[in-house]
Amino acid sequence: MGLKPKWAGSTVDDREIAQFSARAADWWDESGPLRMLHRLNPLRIAYIRDHAAALFGRDPRRVDCLAGLRLLDIGCGGGILSEPLARLGAAVVGIDPGADAIAAARAHAALSGVAVDYRITTVEEMADASERFDIVLAMEVVEHVTDLDLFIHRAAATVKPGGLMIAATINRTLKSFALAIVAAEYVLGWVPRGTHRWDRLVTPDELERAFEGGGLETIDGVGVVFDPFAGAWRRSDDMDVNYMMAARRPA
Repeated sequence: MGLKPKWAGSTVDDREIAQFSARAADWWDESGPLRMLHRLNPLRIAYIRDHAAALFGRDPRRVDCLAGLRLLDIGCGGGILSEPLARLGAAVVGIDPGADAIAAARAHAALSGVAVDYRITTVEEMADASERFDIVLAMEVVEHVTDLDLFIHRAAATVKPGGLMIAATINRTLKSFALAIVAAEYVLGWVPRGTHRWDRLVTPDELERAFEGGGLETIDGVGVVFDPFAGAWRRSDDMDVNYMMAARRPA
């Protein structure tokens, strides 16, 4: 009889966890294999901050604009998104089924003096425990789960009435295959080879339907493109490759 997967009953893919666990030492290396994620971080933070400020009536210019809001970062990895959001005042819970990633996140937070509640767990366990949040994030996560609809349904269950959920992922198009997989992984080496599987990439329509199935209303979608001249990511109307999408639960 084969061994039962560690996270049986969840949408976690143990092979994906093993792949990211192998990079645990690289999470905070801004010139390492995750360097493009670090470059993407300012854009992700601004998108989350702006939507949270608009929904909860905050001033996005304030350094504590997320104060008083409880935030869940699903698949937080080493915490490179959790930490800056905690610095904006949010009470952040970062979850990841990878013990090595959580160890790296906890170690860096301790060195930085940033308070983040990191847990080795899944969103399914959070939903089952009736944990609820003002903001729920699934950034660069949905393309790695085994069942998109089930994952979003369970994640949406953790969003409070009137709350916000934001996801960032890669569209499933021929353009994304050429740019996000062939070019980014095999030609430019922006991300480690094998990071993404084209058949698991998620179209905006699929993500929006999953949001709706979880009782959420999609309120925004925006493309994310890399500007080689500026050496930075920026928002765009082009959602053919990378994109972010925001949804809210009716109050």
